[in-house]
Amino acid sequence: MTVRYRTVDVDGLPIFYRTAGPVDAPAILLLHGFPTSSHMFRHFMPLLADRFRLIAPDLPGFGRSAQPERESFAYTFEHLAEVIGRFTETIGLERFALYVFDYGAPVGLRLASAHPERISAIISQNGNAYAEGLSEAFNPIRAYWDDPNPANRDALKALLKPETTWFQYQHGVDDLSLISPDGPTLDNYYLSRPGNADVQLDLFLDYRSNIEAYPSFQTYLRTHQPPLLAIWGRHDPFFRPEGAEAFRRDVPNASVKLLETGHFALETHAHEIAQEVSSLLSRCG
Repeated sequence: MTVRYRTVDVDGLPIFYRTAGPVDAPAILLLHGFPTSSHMFRHFMPLLADRFRLIAPDLPGFGRSAQPERESFAYTFEHLAEVIGRFTETIGLERFALYVFDYGAPVGLRLASAHPERISAIISQNGNAYAEGLSEAFNPIRAYWDDPNPANRDALKALLKPETTWFQYQHGVDDLSLISPDGPTLDNYYLSRPGNADVQLDLFLDYRSNIEAYPSFQTYLRTHQPPLLAIWGRHDPFFRPEGAEAFRRDVPNASVKLLETGHFALETHAHEIAQEVSSLLSRCG
């Protein structure tokens, strides 16, 4: 199936997105994480485009979407969720399943909490909504939350280095020949753009707002019981399998699948994930 590449104006902000599949098919909104973009869905979208309409935007400050100046645009997860909400309205997306990964989870769950009537199902792929899923790898970021001084901010620049991006792709993967160099190379290109480091550091600081929002996300899940698949790379160094299992606390019928891979599970298990997503969405009509 053909994947098309478009940019739409969302209240004056150019938002790039990929789309595939029939416009009248059940829709899936795909939300990427750090430090990637909608490029992470390049192998996944064609696997489902014969049955579903897939839309994958780049968040502001990521990929090919606009990177407005920090003085005029607040890089917070609440603001990213507002932009993506307006994006769905701008392209006429009224009801959809959410596929969320990493940063996409707090963005998508904010959107679901605000507009539960729009959400047909949730697929969380290494996208956390529970504190016990966060590993010790977050400790340097936690130190920045506790004391957001310049030294703690500068210390986090190590997370923006090319070798850290490669680590995220490779950790927990037995067969590294499955990891295309295109993904981390492109991510590092976007991270190296002027001003992007401060965008990412602002989001690191604001990530604490996601932890504070977890109870509201859990209330949404418990109240609305969306069909839910938590599918995880078991060896993710950031989001532990406990984060996947925790969804059953609020959605007892949630399906939880652990894959023998790492953080970027679509790089190695796109076909398996596509099968699980198709199965979930077929069951929920």
